[in-house]
Amino acid sequence: MRERPRDPWLSLAALTPARIALGRAGASLPTREVLSFALAHAQARDAVHAGLDRPALARSLAALGLATVEVESEADGRDRYLARPDLGRRLAAPSRERLESLAHAPCDLCLMVGDGLSATAVAEHSPALIGAFLPHAARLGLKLAAVVIARGARVALGDDVALTLNARAVAVLIGERPGLSAADSLGIYLTYGARPGMTDAQRNCISNVRPLGLAPSEAAARLAWLVEAALSRGITGVDLKDESDALSHAAAEAPTLPR
Repeated sequence: MRERPRDPWLSLAALTPARIALGRAGASLPTREVLSFALAHAQARDAVHAGLDRPALARSLAALGLATVEVESEADGRDRYLARPDLGRRLAAPSRERLESLAHAPCDLCLMVGDGLSATAVAEHSPALIGAFLPHAARLGLKLAAVVIARGARVALGDDVALTLNARAVAVLIGERPGLSAADSLGIYLTYGARPGMTDAQRNCISNVRPLGLAPSEAAARLAWLVEAALSRGITGVDLKDESDALSHAAAEAPTLPR
């Protein structure tokens, strides 16, 4: 009997979580793919509606030797957060007062961890990312503010936080909108000279931080490069090109000198 040729799409499907080579059963999808889609959709919905366990995150960061402070946006409740993105960009008055009580001399960088649209991503990946970033911060001699853990956070909430804490730059670690192939993707948004009213064109973004995407250690190295460049040049966003990959490749290809 003639051997049935192997479907070339199967080898490609093994290389990506994207939904390719799904097959068919008559005019419909196979049952396994229908169930897989339903599971991915449920995981995405759960990630959007899940709450962030801030005390547990604070304990993880305390184990790294970091002080933390909890704040809230004006979006009081998850339904309100999803319906009113503008409220997630502004600090609630009690939280502003809490940060003002901590404000002191200017610092180089504030790390803000916000739940965003996937608290799952924040809980699972932000401690590893911050832990990997700390040696870079020490190498650069950065003066860090207390890590801000924010509930009901949009990216622009970091602008309000940075201005209140008198930070030269802010790096917002936030859960990205879940997709059907990843519900645990963490994003990092770096802004120099942050203040309310800034646009995304004034930020640098590192996205898809997760074990099956950009590894936390690699994301930390990229963030360190961007922070160093931002503080030395006084810019972020479209004016600051991420050249960390080029430098890494150059270092890897450099000849080793004899001792």
